[in-house]
Amino acid sequence: MTDYRYPNERLILVVTVLLVLGVIAFTSVATLCGSLLFVAAMLLLALFLNWLHHSALIRQATPVTPQTMPQLDALVRETAAWLSVGNTVTYVAPAPVLNAYTFGLGGPKAIVLYAGLFSIMDRDELQFILGHEMGHVQLGHTWLNSLLGGMAGIPSPFGAAVILYFAFRWWNRACEFSADRAGLLACGNVNKAVSALVKLATGGAARSAVSQQYALAQLEKQDGDNQLGELLSTHPLIATRIQHLCRYAASDEYRRLQARVNQNRSDRV
Repeated sequence: MTDYRYPNERLILVVTVLLVLGVIAFTSVATLCGSLLFVAAMLLLALFLNWLHHSALIRQATPVTPQTMPQLDALVRETAAWLSVGNTVTYVAPAPVLNAYTFGLGGPKAIVLYAGLFSIMDRDELQFILGHEMGHVQLGHTWLNSLLGGMAGIPSPFGAAVILYFAFRWWNRACEFSADRAGLLACGNVNKAVSALVKLATGGAARSAVSQQYALAQLEKQDGDNQLGELLSTHPLIATRIQHLCRYAASDEYRRLQARVNQNRSDRV
């Protein structure tokens, strides 16, 4: 009872299926190629912006060398040797803010310390900050941030764009936890690592042990009310970072790695 089928129906079905598969394959290839071209364009843009930023930095900031800042240069070299970090250059930016960052796609990577840090941080706290930034360099975060940032920015449907946005920031926050661990290994003192983070969070207002304990309690309360906001941020909440750092400081893994760093220290004495 199927003899009434139109003679060319099956042929048309085969052709239709082949066309659908062809369109799917073409669209997939076009989307992949377009995505790759977008990421390549973002990387080229990142290279150009890095070049511009580095050029501006050279004009405004002071490079850390044995001639310009001998004590800081010694601390930078010491920290890099302890953490086995490769080639980096360090600058001091003149702005009186409490911040530090690293940038660069090629080598050497640049570490920038703002002048405001030196008025409130002691040597160990400054070494934590240096170690944190060197951790970003050593673990590849400096160049991966440009690559993954380009991938996260690929034009896509709204739902996919939201997923990429949150995933990229999730990775950013994980990078901060890793860099904090590097900072702790560099300074070798969890109390100094915590005090450095508290000073950064309070703008340097909490300097004494008593004021830092009070500030930490306030930070924990404030951060506890802002868990949702953390999902939108590239950095974990300060109280969360401190909790993770204290747990890591009590772990066998930290003791094992700290012993290796201490060995690097003794080898340089």
